Amino acid sequence: MSTTPLSLVVISAGVSEPSSTRLLADRITQKTLDTLQDAGTPAAASVIDLGPLAVDVARAIVSGFPGDDLRRVIERLAAADAVIASTPVYKAGISGLFKSFADVLDNDLLVAKPVVLAATGGSARHAMVPDEQLRPLFAFLRAIPVPTSVYATPEDWGSPDLGRRIARAATELALLLRSGVGREIADGAWDGYQHQFSGNATRAERSAADVDFTTDLMRLAAGGRS
Repeated sequence: MSTTPLSLVVISAGVSEPSSTRLLADRITQKTLDTLQDAGTPAAASVIDLGPLAVDVARAIVSGFPGDDLRRVIERLAAADAVIASTPVYKAGISGLFKSFADVLDNDLLVAKPVVLAATGGSARHAMVPDEQLRPLFAFLRAIPVPTSVYATPEDWGSPDLGRRIARAATELALLLRSGVGREIADGAWDGYQHQFSGNATRAERSAADVDFTTDLMRLAAGGRS
């Protein structure tokens, strides 16, 4: 097995300080790192907090192009071996910031990447939000969500049930990572697919250098400048 540490990237849409959404993601991440370490698999984690990127995300939606800060975040996500996605629940749904960030990602950026789905809310009535809203979203992105999603309300933080659910999700993610099945799927089943920029469907990455800016369409997109 490669000695290069696996890369876990956390996406947290929590905007409060402190954020229970971020806290839940941190617990899942630490449990996953501990599980991988116990199995002799080195791994490291980094966090993408979406709150400071809210303006960049909105600009990218309007312009169709990410700014430098957002582009670097997307590149980090593209290079990840696995993702832990955590969002607060507002108005019975995932946060608009989280959905907007997903909207600016290439459709194949996360192909075959293992993902843990997590959400926090003020009531147990919204416990199905991760499975009813996050799971279809990541299915569209062709990622591999683990079977166990994690949802937490304020009453859950002291409950051993939450700890057991976190442990189960972390174990599932660690097993997927150690199997290498995600990378094999991306390389074997999606190789040569009509991928988009920075996608995970093939390692033959494309960049802006591959764009033909001399076409009529690209000149029109650039405001008619030649």
